[in-house]
Amino acid sequence: MNFRLSFWIIPAVMILLNCSQKMITEKASMSHIQEQLDKLAPVTLTSDLSHLRDEEVQTVKLLVRASEHMDRLFLDQVGPDNLALLNELESSQNPSDQVYLDYFKVMFGPWDRLEEDKPFLNKKEKPVGANFYPLDMSKEEMLAWLEKHPEQREQFESTFSVIRRNSEGLVAIPYSQNYQSDLSEASQLLTEAANITIDPTLKTFLSERAKAFLNDDYYASDMAWMDLSGDIEVVIGPYEVYEDKLFGYKAAFESFVCVVDHEESDKQKEIGNYLDAMEKHLPIPDEYKNFERGSYSPIKVVNLLFSSGDTKAGIQTTAFNLPNDERVREAKGSKKVMLKNVMNAKYEKCWIPIVTTVLSPQDLERVSFDGYFLHVLMHEVSHGLGPGKITKDGKETTVNRELKETYPTIEECKADVLGVYMAQFLVDQNVFPKTLENTLYASNLGGMFRSIRFGIDEAHGGGVAIQLNYYMDKGAVTVDDDGRFVVHDKEIQEAVKNLAHDVLMIEAHGDYDAAVAFIEKYRYLKPEVQAALELLKNVPIDIRPIYPIESELK
Repeated sequence: MNFRLSFWIIPAVMILLNCSQKMITEKASMSHIQEQLDKLAPVTLTSDLSHLRDEEVQTVKLLVRASEHMDRLFLDQVGPDNLALLNELESSQNPSDQVYLDYFKVMFGPWDRLEEDKPFLNKKEKPVGANFYPLDMSKEEMLAWLEKHPEQREQFESTFSVIRRNSEGLVAIPYSQNYQSDLSEASQLLTEAANITIDPTLKTFLSERAKAFLNDDYYASDMAWMDLSGDIEVVIGPYEVYEDKLFGYKAAFESFVCVVDHEESDKQKEIGNYLDAMEKHLPIPDEYKNFERGSYSPIKVVNLLFSSGDTKAGIQTTAFNLPNDERVREAKGSKKVMLKNVMNAKYEKCWIPIVTTVLSPQDLERVSFDGYFLHVLMHEVSHGLGPGKITKDGKETTVNRELKETYPTIEECKADVLGVYMAQFLVDQNVFPKTLENTLYASNLGGMFRSIRFGIDEAHGGGVAIQLNYYMDKGAVTVDDDGRFVVHDKEIQEAVKNLAHDVLMIEAHGDYDAAVAFIEKYRYLKPEVQAALELLKNVPIDIRPIYPIESELK
């Protein structure tokens, strides 16, 4: 008999262990939590499934059920007490606890992602390494351990292992062992979906990903994911390392279940023909350019049906560029996926009110959804450009491994600035109409204020703070007498090029110290920016998605 798993069902053992022990000792005020919830505009995300055959509809439903396991896995990855905290909130007979439960589910834990991880339940600070490492382990301790045990380095630095203590010291445990129960059930659901789907490319991916959940080898399934060509687009597994702020090594579980918009996807195909040209156009010496990555770079425009795990926590993803495995990128490149219905919702609920408030009248006239969409698209394309695998001190390594916890902020900054730089390049190459040049820079500037509201300690917000301060220091962005922001076309193009060079060279050299210094210099809020953010207090920061397909499975 099959039972539908809910993210919010806690294992019986966990309940029994904690039923007599109160986990929550302090709470932020209920009014404050409601104010925080109100910053996220509820949006129902749907997509037409009428064109799908019955087999594919059943496949989608199985993928959603498998994705719910990613919710539970990520919740555990964020903090060791999270499952028990959730159980206490769900079991509470106090009606006022509902608002805390709602916010806990949005934040995936007791830390407020809109306020730089400030705790709203209890006063425990969020572990820098989340629940990937022992809570009392410092960065220095792990580095010292690896000095003594160099043969364990690969296991400890693996994207798919957690670090724990045993009687002998530190030990690396593969995800497939540490999360065996959920991964086994998710694997079974993917296998069932693979047996039902009529799409041969999806069948291959799901079969390979089901195996990967059990053996931690994601290469074959990542390769298969690049070849998906049917109506369903799905991402499920451990991908981004942003939750690991100690080393930036460990991947968090997430999922996207989407329906492909083939007409919109076809419009973007020409961009893939310019990948080598864009790599050549990077403003760095040729010796640092990366022509070994695969030139295949599909762009998919999709509508999101369901998301879970890392991508659903706090701020919602509008697009993504995967896989992150440099071996796959060298063999096949990477895929860019644009979440059209999410982008439309954010544009209407958040983006328009923001730019109306912060931009000068002349720049406000130049913003457009096309400009916003173009930059998001080119941001994702740009993740696949520039250094990936590098050589440092005579050894082959990766940018991610060398930049450690600074990598997410530096990489998001790189993708943002290159997104503008390469959009201009493609306008110059007549890939995009010349009219988009007029809207590109103003739309990008307006969008910065949406991202910076996420908090500058978050990778995307921090990357935007770097850009905005850099551009203001160079006179490319100024503030008028009314406190509104003005973009100067000539200066901004030069500043974009220079910033792209600076960030790319940090990555090319794998220079951790330079990354730390660069972030320290530019990641802060100028008084003019703080004043503008004050004016946006009543504008939603982001959306809170509602997925009707969840209720269909109950």
